[in-house]
Amino acid sequence: MPTIDPLGARAGHRARRPASLALRVTAWVGLATTLTFLVAAWALEVSIEAHFAGQDLAQLRPVAQTLRLALDDAAAGAGSVDLQRRFTETISDHHEVYFRVEGTGGRVLYDATPAGLAARAHADPAVAQLDASALRIWTTSGRSYRGAVLRVDHDTLILAIAIDYHLHYLAALRRALWLGMLAASAFSVLVAWLAVRQGHAPIRRIGARMREVSSERLDVRLDPDRVPVELAGLVASFNAMLERIGESFDRLSNFSADIAHELRTPVTNLRTQTQVALSRARSANDYREILYSNLEEYERMSAMIGDMLFLAQAEHQLIRPEQSEVDLGAEVGELFEYFEAWAEDRGVGLQAVGKAPRILGDRAMLRRALSNLLSNAIRHTAAGATVTVRFESDPFDWLEVCVENPGADIAAEHLPHLFDRFYRADPSRQRRGEGAGLGLAIVKSIAEAHGGSVGVSSAQGHTRFWIRFPSSASGWSSGIIDGEACRRRHSAADPHAPE
Repeated sequence: MPTIDPLGARAGHRARRPASLALRVTAWVGLATTLTFLVAAWALEVSIEAHFAGQDLAQLRPVAQTLRLALDDAAAGAGSVDLQRRFTETISDHHEVYFRVEGTGGRVLYDATPAGLAARAHADPAVAQLDASALRIWTTSGRSYRGAVLRVDHDTLILAIAIDYHLHYLAALRRALWLGMLAASAFSVLVAWLAVRQGHAPIRRIGARMREVSSERLDVRLDPDRVPVELAGLVASFNAMLERIGESFDRLSNFSADIAHELRTPVTNLRTQTQVALSRARSANDYREILYSNLEEYERMSAMIGDMLFLAQAEHQLIRPEQSEVDLGAEVGELFEYFEAWAEDRGVGLQAVGKAPRILGDRAMLRRALSNLLSNAIRHTAAGATVTVRFESDPFDWLEVCVENPGADIAAEHLPHLFDRFYRADPSRQRRGEGAGLGLAIVKSIAEAHGGSVGVSSAQGHTRFWIRFPSSASGWSSGIIDGEACRRRHSAADPHAPE
């Protein structure tokens, strides 16, 4: 006997596919149409029935008035023969109208009602005025009547009119309305289904076009002008998504090629040096030199791998900066001292201008970002020029650290990509010892981890890189830091070496 897995059943129930849009629209249109026809049919039937009731009331009122006059004349002294004659004349003048006259104590003065009608009528209370609210429907001996029981002084009048013809007509009308309603509902559902299917044709065409997209065909685009206006936004979003995917795919391809390129050089160096070392016997000093050379390559690869891991963590928001007060002016001053020897060798001056803010952040990460910007600026500054660090701010909005250096302008098409990993403005793809090309990407990741942003501009012989933070300064230090006046002070090992 097969077993039943209730957990699997519940999981299957939860994973059940939602109803299609065509089914939903068709169902709602069918339900709305059916309800509309139901209400319309009910209103029509009520209206016709009220019309028939009004006609019946119009026929019963003259009879009631004639009977009142006859009873009044009898009370004034008219004979019973004249009263019976007038009753007979009244019944003869109105087809399908029946009445019964009862005197004091229930004595029957005249009775022209079908058998059993009087007993059925006496079940309802007598009224003094004949109007629409006084009418009742009675059924006896297989026939239906509409009538009322009137109290006229000490007499009682039972008035009735046969309504079988009306009821037969209403029954036929009700059947016709039901059949018409069912036919109209079915027709409206069919039309709604066809309309929805035709309306979804552009979506199916878009889906077919989307299926053409692949890693080899990321150039597929949809034309927003050839779809209904309701789908224009969807098409525009799809095209924008493809643009982003294409850019990401290109970056990924370039990233893989750049990693291979950057790792190939040190690996090749290690292999070549090892082969040379093994080609013949050497002294201990020679082996020591080869090991030192290999160590440099290992350190280079280790630094690059560490930078790549840092960027990967930053992209997945796994970096949590420490929140401590950091004096950016003091950090820049220490970096000036660290880079002083290198800057002097290149004939480059260092200075900082503006009020340096104290911000809440991770000191090591901020120091690393500033170090990367400074080393990049010194490397691209000609001898005799000066690298300037500027502190600017809007106390109610933002604060900014800008590293500016004179030099050749960077072409405008390269500016948006300078913070990408391994990006090279030089198409030759050679760095000549300038690092792995991850320094500016790390700067961007550090800035974004602190809720800030980065930017670059290059015009009129000046290039400016800046980091902009939200305004959260807790204090300011003033003055100008002169790089030439800094004392030489170098650390034995510095984790913030230029990228």
